[in-house]
Amino acid sequence: MGGTRVIEGSYQGLTVTIRPPGIATITLEHPERLNAMSFGQRRDLMELLVLAQLDDEVRVVLITATGRGFLAGVNNAGGGDEEPTLVPGRPPAKHEPVNLYGQLVTHAQDPVRTIRRLDKITIAAVNGYAIQLGLSIVLACDFAVAARSAQLGSATLRMGWQPDEGGHWLLVQHLGVKRALDFLLRKRIVSAEEAQQLGLVNEVVDDESLMDRSLELADELARLPQVAARLLKKAVYNAAHLTFDQAGDDIATKTAISDFHQDAIDGAPAFREKRPAVFNRWLESRPGPGADTTPDH
Repeated sequence: MGGTRVIEGSYQGLTVTIRPPGIATITLEHPERLNAMSFGQRRDLMELLVLAQLDDEVRVVLITATGRGFLAGVNNAGGGDEEPTLVPGRPPAKHEPVNLYGQLVTHAQDPVRTIRRLDKITIAAVNGYAIQLGLSIVLACDFAVAARSAQLGSATLRMGWQPDEGGHWLLVQHLGVKRALDFLLRKRIVSAEEAQQLGLVNEVVDDESLMDRSLELADELARLPQVAARLLKKAVYNAAHLTFDQAGDDIATKTAISDFHQDAIDGAPAFREKRPAVFNRWLESRPGPGADTTPDH
């Protein structure tokens, strides 16, 4: 069986482009509803993220949107009319509590879960309102650059809802328990500058500079030695819930991989000789589409 690459093109409510050196930009394209996501959009997004993980052409995933909204929650009104293009559509199911539980755990939470599972680096370029699921996607990404006009919040209690996509867990990670309670129970929607002060985004830039700065950051990260960078990313997330000894064991295991990779073999002498290292030769010499080189796991 041959490999399948992420294909540049249009899917349900979003497009994908790829530019050197391995930056996949996923753009949400329903500005008329502030990019609130339908069932079909979420299914396609999750499948594209999985394909990005499997595709050596992709090193960094950048998520952004068109219009005034980055992603303002979910769009349940008429969402059944928007079928995914990459996977089957939604099967019929009665509106019962037991079904809702299963839908939340296996579908509604999966965009956030899928982003967090990637070992490739992710960036959110927050062009506007990032509410509920939108906020959670921003927090799930490794980096977030926000336009100055962007606003971020959960605010589910304004409708009597829960942050059922997992936003409460992400906020506790970023803010701690007391500040997460303040953010959620007081239904806060904050400016980009306040979001940066709280540690919810890394940078705030003028609106017209958002994509230039986000792509500049993506380019910097895509040129890192990818094996070491991807292993280090996972080690940092693991360290958040491990003891010191467990984290030490984890990073030692990853070091035993990265230290013997060609990037390290070439990179250490380059550092000593004060010359630029040439990383990622293994990606630049990858086989073309259709080559059967990956174990079937």
